Amino acid sequence: MPRLFTAIEIPEDICDELYRLHQPLPGARWIQPCDYHLTLRFAGDVDNLIAREFAANLASVDVDAFELTISGLGAFGGNDPRSIWAGVAPCPALDILARAHEKAARNAGLAPDKREFKPHVTLARLNSSNPEAVARFLTRYSGYRSEPFFVAQAVLMSAKPSVGGGPYAIEERFPLRGGLYIGDESEASW
Repeated sequence: MPRLFTAIEIPEDICDELYRLHQPLPGARWIQPCDYHLTLRFAGDVDNLIAREFAANLASVDVDAFELTISGLGAFGGNDPRSIWAGVAPCPALDILARAHEKAARNAGLAPDKREFKPHVTLARLNSSNPEAVARFLTRYSGYRSEPFFVAQAVLMSAKPSVGGGPYAIEERFPLRGGLYIGDESEASW
């Protein structure tokens, strides 16, 4: 039973920039750059039939390619921070793509996602990190902004069950309208 989610890949040069922001922070487990991504829709552990239906629905998504900029840092968890993330500049096209992936998931039989879509790239997972140290880190790098990059495709990814933060595998690629599709075709294993 695969654990699936859809995402946007982050270009290697931006991954390298983001990784250079990390610093020693007690309780932080920094994500490796090869596992950076922006989740569009988490599906979770699904059976093979739903996985195939979800992938078929994603293949019919017809959304324009667009530019995206990583901008700003934040943390989830308030006074008990659980993760550090890089956000994105407002992008209506990204919201359209996320809604299309939500519809594809629901049409495959998945329950509606109850969480509000908050586009981000997880940089670190935190365990008992000092909130003041996290706040200092966020203040230091709050002005981070990447160069815009072209989003030409979305991907369906899988993760090992019960393991947060990777490693992840790309199961299928879904080109966006007007995007240059680069990459090799992969057959899903379900």
